[in-house]
Amino acid sequence: MKRFLAAVQFLTVVPASSPVPPAAGALFFPLVGALLGAAAGAVQVAALRLFPASIASLFALAFLIMITGALHEDGLADVFDAFRAGRSPERIHAILKDSRIGAFGALALVIAVLLRWQSIGLLGAGAIPALAAAVGASRGAMVAFAYLSEPAGEGLGKAFCRDLRPALAAAAALQAAALPFLRGPEAGSAALIGNALAILAARAYFHRRIGGITGDCLGALCQLSETLLLLIFICPLFT
Repeated sequence: MKRFLAAVQFLTVVPASSPVPPAAGALFFPLVGALLGAAAGAVQVAALRLFPASIASLFALAFLIMITGALHEDGLADVFDAFRAGRSPERIHAILKDSRIGAFGALALVIAVLLRWQSIGLLGAGAIPALAAAVGASRGAMVAFAYLSEPAGEGLGKAFCRDLRPALAAAAALQAAALPFLRGPEAGSAALIGNALAILAARAYFHRRIGGITGDCLGALCQLSETLLLLIFICPLFT
């Protein structure tokens, strides 16, 4: 229970308190993500009884953003602001610590939100399992990404990478690999490959630029994974 509460505390704004560090709850990251996604899907299905799909999906996405405290959206914006061509690692770290959002971060955030909003609107009656799969698998991908990467700088990212145990990372990765198959074998296979490529590409990029990852890098990968999976789930090639 302590590990589950640690995952809830790390991934949501739900008032949960746990004496163990967030990495100890990594086993439950995909489960907590799946529960959040299923709840957002339920909001979508309920709202469809009163509103068009575009409005219902906006309610679902708003719920998801609010329940998570926009934690990973913040990481995505910070990463796109910081990692401009030609910037030194020192300059990148300084921008990551800046609470202000620049033009690149704002644009990345808007594009990611629009892609997720439109994708959720096209899920229809399958919104609950699809969102459970996308949100849960993206949280599991974040754990795998942290385990495969070296920490850069100080802060939450370093503590999470340092405390993460191989067995917990492997269990979270297996859950992340399995959850997309709720959408079917073709979508599940595509999601598995897409997630793996996203993790490897992000690791190579961040290690080349700053020698490792930070907490913002984890949040950015989580958002990219969730968006990618939703796009796969609505792609005609995999439905």
